[in-house]
Amino acid sequence: MSQEDTFLGVPCHGKDDLVQNKNRSRLGLIVTGVVGGSLVALYAVAAPFVAPALRKVCLPFVPATTVQVTNVLSALRPRTGNLVDIGSGDGRIVIAAAKQGFRASGFELNPWLVWYSRYKAWKEGVHHTTSFHISDLWKVSFAQYPNVVIFGVPQMMERLEHKLAEELPSTAKVVACRFPFPTWLPEQTVGEGIDTVWVYDAKTFKCHKKTRTVSEQSQHGQ
Repeated sequence: MSQEDTFLGVPCHGKDDLVQNKNRSRLGLIVTGVVGGSLVALYAVAAPFVAPALRKVCLPFVPATTVQVTNVLSALRPRTGNLVDIGSGDGRIVIAAAKQGFRASGFELNPWLVWYSRYKAWKEGVHHTTSFHISDLWKVSFAQYPNVVIFGVPQMMERLEHKLAEELPSTAKVVACRFPFPTWLPEQTVGEGIDTVWVYDAKTFKCHKKTRTVSEQSQHGQ
């Protein structure tokens, strides 16, 4: 074997093998990085939607139907002022309310839905009269809102009764969608089936809470 065929004792075809192995290693690292990055991105997008199912109270995102939105607005007519949608999802209730003259806010745990809602409000031209917040409803006071919309689940409604009865002004109206509150008496229902909404007057449920508290205190005192 001539000197041209060797390099430091390594055959030339051996050098080619080394180059090919390095290229394969580099390609493997690139593929691994792309796959890893894709999985991280997928997790970042999917986690906020999957997480509600892992909480003690599962509150999944289910978009309001067009009929439900119409029923909510009908139930609140002719009221105006501040409105809050608790668990605002993709923002459709907030945006529709803003178009009817409300200053509407939405509280939602899923950041992707909040960002989408803000974009949608901007696109619909109501971003000046809407706001969306990434927040846990149990850590927020709703005292400033005389109009409240809630898409809840049965596991949370009783606890939410106590919170809203404590915080809301006596002039408030609460509209519950899909599930009614367990002990409050609605003053009105609008729609039917899954599109039904229940309307509650704060004067009534605050009086109910006060009567219930006095009754419980009386029982404890006996």
